[in-house]
Amino acid sequence: MSTLEPERGTGTGTLVEPTPQTSHGDGDHERFAHYVQKDKIMASALDGTPVVALCGKVWVPGRDPKKYPVCPMCKEIFESLAGGGDEGGKGDGKK
Repeated sequence: MSTLEPERGTGTGTLVEPTPQTSHGDGDHERFAHYVQKDKIMASALDGTPVVALCGKVWVPGRDPKKYPVCPMCKEIFESLAGGGDEGGKGDGKK
């Protein structure tokens, strides 16, 4: 081995931490508005930290959620947490 080459397993290097993924899946999550705790949305608006929706999507909110239909998975989880919602499935999600 040459004296100019470091030995394998020794030497210095830079550890690179992986960047957290801020979106999951095949893009379906991008077409929906998601349920997130209000205080988390406010914190994200102030410091730009990602939020986690009930369905598990992680992202930094930046669009008007009123322009998109509610994520079916978030809605189902929310209704199960809120005591079932209404029978017709047309709850507004604001309980």
